[in-house]
Amino acid sequence: MAGLGLSPFGFPSPAAPLFLGPTAPFISIIALFDTFPIGARIEIGMDAGFWIGNFGGIQDGVALLTNAVLHSNIGTPIDGIRPIVRIPIRQITFVST
Repeated sequence: MAGLGLSPFGFPSPAAPLFLGPTAPFISIIALFDTFPIGARIEIGMDAGFWIGNFGGIQDGVALLTNAVLHSNIGTPIDGIRPIVRIPIRQITFVST
């Protein structure tokens, strides 16, 4: 594992070259969700608006919200409550409480 730049615990060693590759933005966005417990009320922004709903977790590259409502960029609701919304991680522009 030392040849891969990993310590015996799977963490990058300090001597390893820093290469995050194409998944670096993906990893940093997922890190935004670490502090939210399941069921927390959050806002997830995208280019065309933002969703407000209850955090349901991260699964297969998508953020899950329950009982969510889509809002336009000026803040007005666009549609009614949706029981489950799947938002691709790559489309997320911000996460807020």
